[in-house]
Amino acid sequence: MAFTEFRKLDEKYLVEYIKATPALSDKIGNNFDDLKIKEVGDGNLNFVYIVVSPAGSFVIKQAIPYVRCIGESWPMTKERAYFEALALREHGRLSPENVPEVYHFDRTMSVIGMRYLEPPHIILRKGLIAGIEYPLLAEHISDYMAKTLYHTSLLYRTTTEHKHDVAEFCGNVELCRLTEQVVFSDPYKVSSFNRWTSPYLDRDAEAVREDNILKLEVAELKSKFCERAQALVHGDLHTGSVMVTPESTQVIDPEFAFYGPMGFDIGAFIGNLILAFYAQDGHADQGNDRKAYKEWILRTIKETWSLFYKKFTALWDEHKDGSGEAYLPGIYNNPELLQLVQRKFMQDLFHDTLGFGAAKMIRRIVGVAHVEDFESITDASKRAQCERPALNLAKMLLKERRNFQSIDDVVSAIQQLQ
Repeated sequence: MAFTEFRKLDEKYLVEYIKATPALSDKIGNNFDDLKIKEVGDGNLNFVYIVVSPAGSFVIKQAIPYVRCIGESWPMTKERAYFEALALREHGRLSPENVPEVYHFDRTMSVIGMRYLEPPHIILRKGLIAGIEYPLLAEHISDYMAKTLYHTSLLYRTTTEHKHDVAEFCGNVELCRLTEQVVFSDPYKVSSFNRWTSPYLDRDAEAVREDNILKLEVAELKSKFCERAQALVHGDLHTGSVMVTPESTQVIDPEFAFYGPMGFDIGAFIGNLILAFYAQDGHADQGNDRKAYKEWILRTIKETWSLFYKKFTALWDEHKDGSGEAYLPGIYNNPELLQLVQRKFMQDLFHDTLGFGAAKMIRRIVGVAHVEDFESITDASKRAQCERPALNLAKMLLKERRNFQSIDDVVSAIQQLQ
């Protein structure tokens, strides 16, 4: 069977597709007798199938030309699969321990075939809700972020290489525009897509829409998001885009990938850890008050930034005499100057991280797509009690981010606003 035009896969059609694709059929030893297929997509954008046979396994992800959870009334380019495959391969090359291998990509069908992250891998967000500690999480995610962000930036690359790839990823404009809308625009105005825990947060949502300083600051962040092609960012690095075991951390779903500000990725991850912190009281019970777990989350927030800082600057030091054109060795050629440059760069990146993380937190509380951390708290009054301090912290971080000098300052602010 030839696959010369796009068609949405179902389980029956998927079997025919696998048979016609050696890169996939070889992974299961061409054994179709005991093949098991299960659709496991979260229902938001794509269809995701787990394919398992006695001889092997893989995951098939297909992008469809609309938002799955809304329907054909909200068109969405299926070209996002192309950029996801590009990002998976590039990030996988730079951080192979933390990105699943891509076996196959079909641009016509918008299909990616990749490694199946078998149990006990679970989505990190679900692990955080369940109160599971992951001792290597900060180590792994900081490694992934340091390697992918440093090596795709002008700290490491020439402007010629950089502009070539920036131009390629500019094609992912539709996904970027979606982020612009739901993160930087909708929460700050009346929008039919917005929702919140009503009536408890009605006044809080209104306060966001009426806060002139907040709007001023989010405009600056939107400008950076749209204009600063700093590195190849994942573009949606929340705790639902990471799969974990106690020993493994795997980053998935980079369909929003583009060349943008580094702080957008770091902030998304840290911001979602902060949301998980504030949700814990809603998951506490008589057997577990979650206090010890909240302390573990705070340590993980601190370690994520601290380890990222250490690893990123170590890569910079290692390659300071390389081909990167941001700071030419002929100019930045003494240790004192390099230290000044690094300190300024990392401080700016820290403030970007706080701003973008805060913006991501706000949209998850009063915008279109919420997080399971809060949504799984069935008592609406209790949910709002968890969401309100998270929202207040996010507003404060966004407006006052330049006043924070260290990650310890951030952790202290989280502890005070409970």
